[in-house]
Amino acid sequence: MVKLHQSWLTPLQPEFDAPYMAELRAFLLREREAGKQIYPKANEWFAALDLTPLDQTRVVILGQDPYHGESQAHGLCFSVQAGTRPPPSLINIYKELFADLGFKPASHGNLTSWAAQGVLLLNSVLTVEAGRAASHQAKGWERFTDAIIKLLNDQPRPIVFILWGAYAQRKAAFVDKTRHLVIASAHPSPLSAHNGFLGSKPFSKANAFLIAHGQKPIDWQIS
Repeated sequence: MVKLHQSWLTPLQPEFDAPYMAELRAFLLREREAGKQIYPKANEWFAALDLTPLDQTRVVILGQDPYHGESQAHGLCFSVQAGTRPPPSLINIYKELFADLGFKPASHGNLTSWAAQGVLLLNSVLTVEAGRAASHQAKGWERFTDAIIKLLNDQPRPIVFILWGAYAQRKAAFVDKTRHLVIASAHPSPLSAHNGFLGSKPFSKANAFLIAHGQKPIDWQIS
């Protein structure tokens, strides 16, 4: 039995019972038995779901795969453990947060306070080998997270989907824009941030939508 918040575990049980998930588990076990370091820690693979229950999810930010450096990944996309210097993409997210809402950048990169308010910080791939970016792609995680996005799309309440970069936009292309808000822009990476991410005002747009639909806005300030 997978340890996971019940709001997610019940509807996702068919995914955990599917053959592809058994293959994914076998792959991860082989990697660990071979002595490879996997990030994040096993008890944090589903941290995004545990911190943001399905019935409390109001905003989704979609990432690609976890950071592969030491003391970085902890199960939330774009977020790093406290005490770890914010990576370049997160620095640009903080720049846009300041330009959009006037919130000064935090000295750390831990975004847990967003997750606690209903911001699902979901990576498409939930694990990675240390030092090897994208090393666990096409092993099964993408199918699992596709099911999560479909589950969110099927929710009756309006949800904000923030999709940074072409990868996220392709993955969530099926989201029903007549019921949900999709905020799409360039990725905050230094390679693309100046091509439409900076100045896109995703945080104020998300809050305006939530308020318009009778929901509490997100306090995006990172203390």
